[in-house]
This record gives sequence, structure tokens and C-alpha cells, in this order.
Amino acid sequence: MLEKIRQNRPLLLILLTGVVWFFLEFVVPLICPVLLALLFVTIFGPLLKKIQEKLHVHRQIGAVILIFTALAFVGVLVWILSSWILGSLPGWLSGLDAAKVEIQTIVHKGCDTMGHLVGVDSVHLESTIMSSINENMHALGSHAVPGMLSQSLEYMKLVGVLGGFLVTFSISTVLLAKDYDDIMNRMLEREECHVVLEVICGVIRYIATFVKAQALIMAVVGATAAAVLGLAKIENGVLWGLLAGVLDALPFIGTSIVLIPLAIVQFIQGSYVKVIVCLILYGVCIVLREVLEPRLIGNRMGVPAIAVLVSLYAGIQLFGVWGIVKGPLGFVLIRESYLSIRKEKD
Repeated sequence: MLEKIRQNRPLLLILLTGVVWFFLEFVVPLICPVLLALLFVTIFGPLLKKIQEKLHVHRQIGAVILIFTALAFVGVLVWILSSWILGSLPGWLSGLDAAKVEIQTIVHKGCDTMGHLVGVDSVHLESTIMSSINENMHALGSHAVPGMLSQSLEYMKLVGVLGGFLVTFSISTVLLAKDYDDIMNRMLEREECHVVLEVICGVIRYIATFVKAQALIMAVVGATAAAVLGLAKIENGVLWGLLAGVLDALPFIGTSIVLIPLAIVQFIQGSYVKVIVCLILYGVCIVLREVLEPRLIGNRMGVPAIAVLVSLYAGIQLFGVWGIVKGPLGFVLIRESYLSIRKEKD
């Protein structure tokens, strides 16, 4: 039966696709921390060995050192960004009165123009619009704090889930660092495990390629955004551009979380040229990612860029936001499994 499946290539691909989908959809969410720990120990195995030799400590201690170093780096980066953003809040809040004046000026000019063109009562129209704006701003302010308080329990749950994930990942990493060589040797002794090892190696190559590609894309997008915003003389434009480059790695949100609010602020301040600059830059950043990502990942993995693009689209359709990661990863799993099984047959 197995031999017939191996010989039937379309059937083999269909079965592998179904197995990989089931694995990504149902199995990965259950054991995600352990899988990430396995990848972490595999990728940083040579580094753990060097730490063991130079510092004369067990690999478990080396794994703990690496985990705490990574967490410290992320914590410092988040602290710097949050401090900068929170430090800018007083300036934004002090500009609310000026923004209100700008909005009133825009509404007045628009209503006056409408009055001349259409013949409506511009004073009544302006009064109606401003009353609506004031009511909405008041409602937003009165509901903002209660809304944040009502969501506090959800935030606490999210923090708890994240904490549990990190604890499970850390413990799994330490345990795997201790027994990793023994596990790999046992798998090498069993011929039926060779396919699994080849698939694991293929996934690791993909992840390394993916991380390098994302780092390069973030650097290109960040440099482009910083240069454009700096030349446009937007306040703190270089910093906002660099932040846009960092956040560009977030699925779907990306640079929009920086450039769209920045465009709105420029519009309120009456800097319409800068609004256009921000919107055009946003479109350029999207194009840069869409062009660079398939090419960088596809070329380095030895597959056509169109295949990576199709896997991205299929992943989004099947898994939602996380399909950006799961789509290409599923493609790699199917490809490596298929090649390994066919090679074993030959």
C-alpha cells in the first residue's frame, strides 16, 4: 500500500498536503512552545557547544544564558520604543486645542464653499457639523477610560498566556539542550527516522532564510521611510521611519500603524503636502515588501518566487493572519517531505 502511494505522485502530494494542514491547524497550537524549543536548540546548537567549551558549563546553563540574553534585548528595545512614544504624548495632547481650531477652520471653509456652490445655509451647516464633532469627541473621551478598564481582565489573561508560553518554552529548551545529542543519535540509528531528520533540516533552512529575509526587508523599509520622512521635514521623521521599519514585520499591520496616524496628524495640522508624502510612502513600503519577500525567500530556498507568493496567499486563506508564517512553512514541509520520500524510493 505504501509503495503504491509512493509511486502515485499526485496522490502522495494530496496526502502530504492533508497531513501538513492537519499538523499546522491542530497539532502546532498544542505543542508550539516545545517545537520552538526544538528549533531553538537545533539552530543554536553550535553556539551552545562553544559556550560549554569556553565557560565550562553544561548546555542547560548555556541555553538559559541565551534565553535571558534574548529576553533582555527584546525588553530593552520595547522599553526604548515605549519611552519614546510615551514621552511624545504630552506634546500630542497639548496640540489637541490647536487641532480643534484647525478642524474648525477646515469645516468653516468647506461649509462656506458649499454655501456658495449649492446655496445652503452655511452657518447652520457649520453649526451642525461642529456640534456632531464635539459630541463624538466628548463620547470618545467619556468611554475611553471605562473601555480600557473593562478590557483589563482580557489583558491580564493575555499576559498570563504569554507568561505560560515563555515558561514552557524555557523549560523545554533546557531539557532538550541536555538530551539533544542522545535524541538525534537514536533517530539516526533508525532508518525510518531519516525522512523526519531531512524534513527538520529543511524547515531549519527555511526559518534561517525567513529570518534573514525579514531582517533585510525591515532594514530596507526602515531606511526608506526614515530618509523620506526626514527629507519631508516631519518632526522626528527619522525615528518614525525606523519605527515603521521595525513594525513592518507585523502581519497586516506593518507600517500602517505608524504612517497612517502620522498622515492624519499632518492633515489636522494643515500640512497637506506631508499627508501626500506619508500616503505615498505607505504604498511604497507595501510594494517593497511584496516584491522583496517572495524573491528573497524563493531564491535562497531554490524555489520560484511565485510559489512562495502562492503559499503566502493560501496560508492567509487557510490560517488567517498567521498564514503569513504557516503558509510558506507548510509549503516547505510538503516539499521537503515529498523530496525525502521520493529519494528514499529511488
